[in-house]
Amino acid sequence: MSRGTATLRRVLPMVGRRLALVVPLLAIVTLVAFSLVFLIPGDPAEKVAGEGATVAQVEAVRVDLGLDRPVWEQFGSFLLGLAQGDLGTSYTFKTPVLDMILARMPVTVSLTVVALAIALLIGIPAGVLAGRRAGRWEDRAVTVGSTIGLATPNYVLGLLLAMFFGVQLGWLPAAGYTPLAEGWWAWLSHLLLPGLALGLVAAAEIARQLRASLASVLQQDYVRTALAKGMSSRTIVWKHALKNALMPVVTVFGIQVGYLLGGTAVIETVFGIQGLGDFAVRAVLAGDLPAIQGMVVVTVGVTVLASLAVDLTYGYLNPRGEMQ
Repeated sequence: MSRGTATLRRVLPMVGRRLALVVPLLAIVTLVAFSLVFLIPGDPAEKVAGEGATVAQVEAVRVDLGLDRPVWEQFGSFLLGLAQGDLGTSYTFKTPVLDMILARMPVTVSLTVVALAIALLIGIPAGVLAGRRAGRWEDRAVTVGSTIGLATPNYVLGLLLAMFFGVQLGWLPAAGYTPLAEGWWAWLSHLLLPGLALGLVAAAEIARQLRASLASVLQQDYVRTALAKGMSSRTIVWKHALKNALMPVVTVFGIQVGYLLGGTAVIETVFGIQGLGDFAVRAVLAGDLPAIQGMVVVTVGVTVLASLAVDLTYGYLNPRGEMQ
């Protein structure tokens, strides 16, 4: 049996088990998303009808939205719409919610990718440096820096970066977004500051986790044996120890995907970027229930996919643990 076939036979059952676990989770999320109609204060029909609407006008809106039907019938329509990819129509923008999410998704995906890249580019080297130099000044410097990074709210960091690098120095745009089609530097320059505001916090968490994990791995017997045989410490760390130390980092990375998506709600507002985070904030402020429900479903779906990717990465890094 080839190595690829063996890997496929091991991975497919694991993916099947994870997908089976996702089904009840999605059922709960769907129920919670639908229940927002009853949990959020205020009458949706009155909000859509607007101020000064008569009772007859409010009732007409209620019938038009289907809010006069029994709860089980409304829930059935909600589920049927989800199955067909219909997330309803925004009360505020008078546009299908799915269309608005798809239109804004490239912006938020771009911001999240840049933030994750920054987190990995800073967090992994810093964690490796601190782990290799545990107890020395390099370790203390990384610990202090990561503590400051974790203690600083991303919106405060975003404002400071925008004021200094965007307004004071004028090195990078302090607001707005440019699509990738208009040039990679124009695209990247608009995402660097918000990406740093989001990614530095994630980098601090990755560095802390990797430092602790790598320092522990470097104390194991196989590392001492490799050193005794004359293998360089650089080769031991980057070729052997780092793979074993990455398990906690993969966990943190999966958690950070959900955190970064939540953080875009604040950062996109600070930097004037019209992505999903900005859309979610506007929907909440306006009490736009279909938009809020759509954002809940999409956000949970992305987070579940990220968790599945993390599980698959576990299987790659530690095949024996996955089999157990």
